[in-house]
Amino acid sequence: MIDFFCRKRKIVLDTSVFVNPDIRNFFGKSPEQAIEEFIKIAKKAKNLEFYIPSTVFKELMYFVDEKKIPKDFYFLIRIKSPDKHRSQCPAIFFYELVEEMRQRINKGLRVAENAVRNVTQKEPDEVIKDLRKKYREALREGIIDSKEDVDLIFLSMELKATLVTGDQGLIKWADKLGIEWIVPEKFKDFLLSTTR
Repeated sequence: MIDFFCRKRKIVLDTSVFVNPDIRNFFGKSPEQAIEEFIKIAKKAKNLEFYIPSTVFKELMYFVDEKKIPKDFYFLIRIKSPDKHRSQCPAIFFYELVEEMRQRINKGLRVAENAVRNVTQKEPDEVIKDLRKKYREALREGIIDSKEDVDLIFLSMELKATLVTGDQGLIKWADKLGIEWIVPEKFKDFLLSTTR
């Protein structure tokens, strides 16, 4: 029983916690402020370990100046990639992913066909803008669509960790794989509850 309360809970962080303006405002107005506020609270958190895959860390560095990141960041957050050679995933995951991609590709084709039909009714720039928006919605929303997403899923599985992300695709696929997740809007409250 004592081991249960002493064991640290592992948390895997997505960049959305710090860079998505709709989410990071719970911590700060800029990515740098969000990181500073997170560190301030995380230092007081009890029995939590924080991880970020190296691909996600590199993605985060596109949004922040690494020189402005407090040194405590590297002490509190472990940068770790999943073990890609030993990770295991149920075959049903791939079946469902392939089936969903097939449906999305077909939907993307229909979006492109509609754009071609509208060429005579709208200005080319307007058609292209509309095509890009609808194509992105058809193919990218609600799906894991990057190596960063895959690393977050596999690291969470490997560590038996809680995933913190605002990405609906990651949430959907984490749920399918039985990975615990927290939306960033509730993450600050979660952290604060561990400091008491």
